[in-house]
Amino acid sequence: MSHLPWEICVTLLSLFALLATANCVLFIKMRYFAGSDDTLIRHRIRTWWALAAIFSLALCISPRGGVVFFGFISFLALKEFLSMSPTRRADRRVLFYAYLSVIPQYYFASTDNYQMFLIFIPVIMFIWLPTRMWMIGQGDGFEKAAGTLLWALMITVYSLSHTAYLLTMPLDLAVSNGRSVATGIVDQHSGPGLLIFLIMMAETSDIFQYATGKAFGKTQVSPSIAPGKTYAGLIGGILLTTCFAGVVGPLITPMDITHSFIAGFMIACVGFAGELCICALKCDLKIRNFGATLPGHGGVLDRVGNLIFSAPLFFHFIHYCYHQ
Repeated sequence: MSHLPWEICVTLLSLFALLATANCVLFIKMRYFAGSDDTLIRHRIRTWWALAAIFSLALCISPRGGVVFFGFISFLALKEFLSMSPTRRADRRVLFYAYLSVIPQYYFASTDNYQMFLIFIPVIMFIWLPTRMWMIGQGDGFEKAAGTLLWALMITVYSLSHTAYLLTMPLDLAVSNGRSVATGIVDQHSGPGLLIFLIMMAETSDIFQYATGKAFGKTQVSPSIAPGKTYAGLIGGILLTTCFAGVVGPLITPMDITHSFIAGFMIACVGFAGELCICALKCDLKIRNFGATLPGHGGVLDRVGNLIFSAPLFFHFIHYCYHQ
């Protein structure tokens, strides 16, 4: 646990304090204001407790503990995607290579092998999987099957693996595009802070969008795909997340306030786009959720939709500004 700065430890403890507060509020509501069905919110809070505990334990063990955690998340998300998507019986042998790709992709992230990390899925697997499919000798449905499999790998393995790489990416602590930056302990062990910042902004953006949408939302962004998403919620979520990022970023990451504002704005915008892509997938597949792995939330893929675009964008923003 010595690799975790005290700022990160305080942040994790604050998270558990918020969950405990949520439990107390829910208890009071159920005890004195009974009447509504609170089953969903109870399941959601319990799931957040479990996720927070496992995530914190993984980070406390070592940075690579977080890599293993997100590697398992990618595997579950890929499994959910492929189980809900129509695939050809002949491609079952090809699916083995898709699942297997999680291991090398996260290995490259854990060892800071930037070149292989970038090309393994978009280039190597992009070549190998369709090749293995035509080797089977079945041409019917080839286009749809290949597109489904490659899209699944991109959003569940390639995109999410950028979260793990944040834990191991070395940063230039002395200069950031010609400007001096702090070199405190939070900068020397910046990976956990960057990862927590990304997840915190993605999740609070959801909360801010929901709250402002409920209060002021009227016009829907995409009525046929996500009826609950409104322009007021989107704008409110972006503004509040950007402001929140400006406060949190300099405290737990090496970013200055300007970069924190930019990062918060990007995460809120593309996180919203990622969520709607997952909603569009569910509409196309005629399903409500991708599974029931996370009680109260649906499947893993339902929960990480706001990371499929924001994680790669945030990673490359940090790589450009702060990488050695």
